[in-house]
Amino acid sequence: MLGLKYKNQERIFEEKESGGVPYLSYPVFEELGIVSHGFSTRLGGVSRGNCATMNLSTTRGDDPAAVAENTRRIAAAIGVDPSDMVYTHQTHTTNVAVVGEGDRGKRVMDTDGMVTDVPGICLVTFYADCVPLYFVDPVKKAVGLSHSGWRGTVGRMGKVTVEKMHEAFGSRPEDIFAAIGPSICQDCYEVSGDVIDRFSENFRQEVLPELFYRKENGKYQLDLWRANEEVLLEAGVRKERITVTNVCTHCNPDILFSHRSLGDKRGNLSAFLALKK
Repeated sequence: MLGLKYKNQERIFEEKESGGVPYLSYPVFEELGIVSHGFSTRLGGVSRGNCATMNLSTTRGDDPAAVAENTRRIAAAIGVDPSDMVYTHQTHTTNVAVVGEGDRGKRVMDTDGMVTDVPGICLVTFYADCVPLYFVDPVKKAVGLSHSGWRGTVGRMGKVTVEKMHEAFGSRPEDIFAAIGPSICQDCYEVSGDVIDRFSENFRQEVLPELFYRKENGKYQLDLWRANEEVLLEAGVRKERITVTNVCTHCNPDILFSHRSLGDKRGNLSAFLALKK
């Protein structure tokens, strides 16, 4: 076991390890049987210093050879081919790209989400507190993976991704299984009033008490998990098909990279999702 701290006792994740590489997987996706997927930890890699050990991003100042070896290791653990991976270059947008055969091995610029219906293509996104969003449509055999920080959440990244899957593949929201991945929890996520103003303007008034509360210092604690769940519900995803994380990156800085814990000198975690060949 990794020794992760969970926010409650519910069995959301399965802690797996293959070839000395630990990662998290969702039992709900395993049961569907049509995808390979996972969420990395900071363990099991070869990176050194601030990026030790399983950094998966080339944008953190890490040795490219180490990132390549880390990618090879996590790909082998999850059961995908590194040459089939497609990467986002995230800029906190709600841009979602449709990727296909010709995108294998590429990085999609100015994009925070991707969808595909091509078996084997592995979508890869990057994290260190922001929210990973996974989408699997077992009817149309399509998947999506998106990065949603507070800006993406206000912009309804989850809904944009569902709409892109409908537009590109005919996916119906009620057929989609969605998961909100490891990210910073409300207890750890202090924000200023200007961020809360954006949420107050963009979410239903009746749900706002569930999203944040004000503290004596004038700051607020924001619940990105609940906010993204609300976005998915608005998009038409069934509540019983939404899995909400109970693992916080900031609560687990020895196991997961966290920007709030470690600052800018750290590696990145990754989410992986592919339709099986």
